[in-house]
Amino acid sequence: MTTSTPLTQDELKTLVGQAALQYVVRGEIVGVGTGSTVNKFIDALAGIKGDIKGAVSSSVASTERLKALGIPVFDANEVDSLAVYIDGADEIDGNGHMVKGGGAALTREKIVAALAARFVCIADESKLVAALGAFPLPVEVIPMATQQITRRFAAMGGKATVRLKEGQPLVTDNGQHILDVTGLSIADPLAFESEINQWPGVVTVGVFAHQKASVCLLGTAQGVNTVTY
Repeated sequence: MTTSTPLTQDELKTLVGQAALQYVVRGEIVGVGTGSTVNKFIDALAGIKGDIKGAVSSSVASTERLKALGIPVFDANEVDSLAVYIDGADEIDGNGHMVKGGGAALTREKIVAALAARFVCIADESKLVAALGAFPLPVEVIPMATQQITRRFAAMGGKATVRLKEGQPLVTDNGQHILDVTGLSIADPLAFESEINQWPGVVTVGVFAHQKASVCLLGTAQGVNTVTY
């Protein structure tokens, strides 16, 4: 008799990272995101590195990992378009709208996602939500605008906190800070993203509605569940 034990979150990440390989277009440059789930994808990508030209990366951390595995990394300015961008999410709803930025790379992730014809989200099923907003919403901001933006979120019922690293404000790859906002329920992600991005001092908000997922590979106890939007 065989007994099966539930897969750990780490094993689910490995599963979806490997499943994402089927969306990589051979002979082209692939867009690569940031985070622990994406690290599993990068590791899997190394197995077919001879079949791709290379990658465009959304963070210094991913770039270093790709290069260490022998995968060429191109600057986003060197490419006109990408067939696919593969990245994780902190939350994803039933329409493919996401909250991203837990790894502080949200601005570069949006830039690379905007180059891609298709966004493939890789996540475990715990990230699937009915409405965005339970996960603290990351917002990359220019430091001099921090308090002004904090007050504007407070007026919406949200509490914004500067993300810290070793007791000091975390500095992004772009030299800016991150506000994590709690207490929001984002009923209309498209309108919300458009509004917050207009606030002076906001570099970008971690709602991905204009660059939403077209496919999500969800790691579940039964295997990888493919959701299309």
